[in-house]
Amino acid sequence: MADNHLGEFLRARRAALRPEDVDMASYGVRRVAGLRREEVAVLAGVNADYYTRLEQGREPHPSAQVLDALGRTLRLDPDAYAHLHRLAGTTPGNQFTHTTDRVTPALRQLLDGYPGAPAFVINRTLDILATNALAEALHSPFERADNLARMVFLDPAGRQVYSRWSSTAQATVAHLRQAAGLDPDNPRLRELVHTLTERSTDFTHLWATHAVRGKTQDAKHFLHPAVGALTLTYQTFDVRDAPGQQLVVYQAEPASPSAQALSLLGSLHASSDRATM
Repeated sequence: MADNHLGEFLRARRAALRPEDVDMASYGVRRVAGLRREEVAVLAGVNADYYTRLEQGREPHPSAQVLDALGRTLRLDPDAYAHLHRLAGTTPGNQFTHTTDRVTPALRQLLDGYPGAPAFVINRTLDILATNALAEALHSPFERADNLARMVFLDPAGRQVYSRWSSTAQATVAHLRQAAGLDPDNPRLRELVHTLTERSTDFTHLWATHAVRGKTQDAKHFLHPAVGALTLTYQTFDVRDAPGQQLVVYQAEPASPSAQALSLLGSLHASSDRATM
């Protein structure tokens, strides 16, 4: 049976809305959470049978106008709205360009040009492809710094190092959902989701919400066993010559306790490296 990514997404977003969220009076006994199909159809101005076929995967080519109306009805934010169009194949330039996981020497040199800031390169499935020394030190409590999603959900250190674990987990899953919209047949993504679903009920629950979110500039909160609490902001940069790769750079507020802790972490990591030489 063919995958019905569009229908699954519509059902999940419909289930996340209550009638009062869309200024609609509730009536009758509701056997399931969220809006009814008929209510979504009315609000979007489409035929109820047509909308049902969309959810069931029997209407594979909705128009951009219908998707726009559904996006407004389901209160989708920009990331989720773009994801909806990608699932339906209506995003301009929708042909996905497969990226490479090879990090160029020039990009590795750029990483090392941030000696006072943790910097690393990831791909769409959150595999860590390269790090500088301070990013290696920041991630040192983990068994291995290989994939951010695995580290959040499966590594024993995840719930301690990410001191606001719940929000980190939500953002991580929403990022993978965005990746699924960009490249749904990516074998690495399928393998990762399969592993996480088998081994983490938290991941399974969040994955079923179909929340979509790209990288933001929100603060990240860490509790590192060597230096204590760290509050870091971050910037994410697309790598133009390797579509799908992103450079992530963390930074602390200058002269803040987090900046002092980050500096100490770098010194401790450098001393450790010298001791093992």
